[in-house]
Amino acid sequence: MKIAIIGYGKMGKMIEQIAISRGHEIVSIIDADNQQDYDTPEFASADVAIEFTTPTAAYGNYLKAFAKGVKVVSGSTGWMKEHGDDVRRMCSEEGKTLFWASNFSVGVAIFSAVNRYLAKIMNGFPQYEVSMEETHHVHKLDAPSGTAITLAEEIVDGLDRKSGWAKGTLTAPDGTVTGSGSVAGDMVAVSSVRRGEVPGIHSIKYDSEADSITITHDAHSRKGFALGAVLAAEYTKEHSGLLTIGDMFKF
Repeated sequence: MKIAIIGYGKMGKMIEQIAISRGHEIVSIIDADNQQDYDTPEFASADVAIEFTTPTAAYGNYLKAFAKGVKVVSGSTGWMKEHGDDVRRMCSEEGKTLFWASNFSVGVAIFSAVNRYLAKIMNGFPQYEVSMEETHHVHKLDAPSGTAITLAEEIVDGLDRKSGWAKGTLTAPDGTVTGSGSVAGDMVAVSSVRRGEVPGIHSIKYDSEADSITITHDAHSRKGFALGAVLAAEYTKEHSGLLTIGDMFKF
């Protein structure tokens, strides 16, 4: 398979290594300083482009790839609120293909399935109050993480007593804490911590007067995310429309 890489940071470099190890060809690598390469025949020859950039750049990257007839796999977060409707329309009405996920880790996909099942069980036990904390490296721009938002939305779907999620506290790299852990009773509090080079930790806690239950996913490196993105590219080559992890993994 011919793959283009959009965004050549740590994730982009790891995706390149894994893709090559799985027998794929990297035909184009696009970063901030060579945007003109979207107009090259090499980029247009890609079966799939894998995009990991920033919330402000992602949507524009999709448009440039779609204009060349290239399918996109993207792990960029933070763009959905402003551009989600437009992307859904392009994929449903204009024949474009985007595989988007807030997290491509196979482990997170399994964790997500456990999260949904636990929320379904806990719907019958209102004495348990649920909250979440996510921890990521200091370079991460958005908080809460896209993965935390996805997990929170799954909890809300499973609990009749919750209508949405709200930002809790944010602990900055210097230890400064802003925000509050106290949110409205019908909301799920999602707190964030930014420290060191942590690839990603997500913990969901159900707490009652009698006891507490906590589930945690702790990523040891970005390798799991990169492998998942390449697996998604392999899946996307053979499928069309707006795709996500639920299409690839039938848990």
